[in-house]
Amino acid sequence: MENFKGQGGIQMLLSAEQEAQQIVRSARELKMTRLKQAKHEAERDAALYRTNMEAEYQKTLSETSGSSDSTVKRLDEETEVKIKSLKKSASSVSKDVVSMLMNYVTTVKA
Repeated sequence: MENFKGQGGIQMLLSAEQEAQQIVRSARELKMTRLKQAKHEAERDAALYRTNMEAEYQKTLSETSGSSDSTVKRLDEETEVKIKSLKKSASSVSKDVVSMLMNYVTTVKA
């Protein structure tokens, strides 16, 4: 009878070990499944973020390009206005400058 208890005890230990191995295997499989799922979610999130950032970049790029053209146009207009103003100022004082230069050139100092 002692022999039978020993055999039963060994058999119980073996079945408990197999059950523990099955639990560990199931836990590993569940862990791998979760890791794969997390990886797929991270890839999806990264792709979504990349798409959003690319769209924002393209929007900014198009805004600055359009802004660049309008800025160039505005600067051209301002430059033309300043050139006209300078020409007008120069023409109004040119007679005085010429007469002053003629006075200094023709005056002899002893």
